[in-house]
Amino acid sequence: MRDGVSASCLVAQPGDAGASVLDLLAARLPALSRADWAERLHGGEVLNADGDPLAADAPCRPGQRLYYYRRLDDEPEPLNTERIVFQDDWLVVADKPHFMPVTPSGRFVQRSLLVRLKRRLGLPDLSPVHRIDRETAGLVVFAVQPHTRDAYQALFRDRRVQKVYEAVAPHRADLALPRTHRSRLEPDAERFFISREVPGEPNSETHIERTAVFGAHALYLLQPVTGRRHQLRLHLHALGVPILGDGFYPTVLRGPGAPDDAERPLQLLARALMFDDPFTGAARRFESTLTLAASQGRWPGGCAAVSVPQAPA
Repeated sequence: MRDGVSASCLVAQPGDAGASVLDLLAARLPALSRADWAERLHGGEVLNADGDPLAADAPCRPGQRLYYYRRLDDEPEPLNTERIVFQDDWLVVADKPHFMPVTPSGRFVQRSLLVRLKRRLGLPDLSPVHRIDRETAGLVVFAVQPHTRDAYQALFRDRRVQKVYEAVAPHRADLALPRTHRSRLEPDAERFFISREVPGEPNSETHIERTAVFGAHALYLLQPVTGRRHQLRLHLHALGVPILGDGFYPTVLRGPGAPDDAERPLQLLARALMFDDPFTGAARRFESTLTLAASQGRWPGGCAAVSVPQAPA
């Protein structure tokens, strides 16, 4: 691990035999220019399986593993920092701020929650056991020990985790709540980064309550049974109450690479998580320390300031 980043691996194929290390990297990983790879090789940033630096002109052999570390020279600092909610020998639970990805992806490496926690806590084997959207704030659970990750992930996969979210969205007096919303969600055929409700057998389910009303907006408590992409955003949109700050639904306002609107983050928070620990047997319950801006009247041009009670879990 270097600066919280675990090594990525490229494996030479039979057709790569005889090519130089530089040729292989430039051909197979063209996101970096040949000159950039040459610079990294010169700096000893590409290693063999023994951890030794590789020379740019060294010949490749089939099956050979080349290790390198992702970094972005112009990566911006995060708008807000993470908070540690809980830590023991088994788990780390952190509050992720809006706009921070859980794991390195695209234009985010050092700014990702996983890398920041590895570097901050000195835990090279830390790994997330579930994910939330980059735009969503709130709780994310990480396994400390590699051999426990699969069992913790199975809790989420097998729906043995009770998840509670909060959202601020328009108030509709005619919308009968509480209710359970079920629908079929599928990836959009043309835009990979969004999903759609489509006809067919439901594959998503969310229990929805309204816990407070303030002017034209309300605070909603959401308990998803399934975990489809953008499920909570789509379900509230389908009910005519799209979440404040949503840049995708009902209309795509910003594509995946567009700058974030720091003044209007998505008003969706992963509030609480409950499950029985498969290793300690303890009944685990974690609650976010964050508060949605709109629920406290801190929203541009918008929600009246009110005292919002803590939503029941």
